[in-house]
Amino acid sequence: MLGLIIVDPFGGEVNSAGEYFQGVLLSTPFYLMYSIPIILVYGTVTSIISDCIALFISNHTNRKLEFSISLLLHLLFGLILLGYSLAAALLFFVTDNVLQRKQIGGWRNALKSFGLPVLIWIMFMGGVYVMDTFI
Repeated sequence: MLGLIIVDPFGGEVNSAGEYFQGVLLSTPFYLMYSIPIILVYGTVTSIISDCIALFISNHTNRKLEFSISLLLHLLFGLILLGYSLAAALLFFVTDNVLQRKQIGGWRNALKSFGLPVLIWIMFMGGVYVMDTFI
């Protein structure tokens, strides 16, 4: 999603639709290459910590507070890089809660969800190769 919003990670200007699509094609693999490992490691660890702390606090106070406490902790952990990491933490929290409510889990689904960004990265890298070959 960041590749669609900020097409040039180095702050250049986009003056045409062609430059926009070329920027999306080039920036998306760049963003994925650097964000996936960070989100996978930091996001997973902090999400587990947030959920455990929220469960502990809600068990000793009010069980209905678990969702709110978990959201607050996800957002606090997401403040590390302000805007970008905060958006990633919120997206991580929403996705995690949707998957938990629909009871979608297990290693098979986890591997499928990990394969999706890798597949997107491969597709965009193929697009970059095609663009470099023909343009």
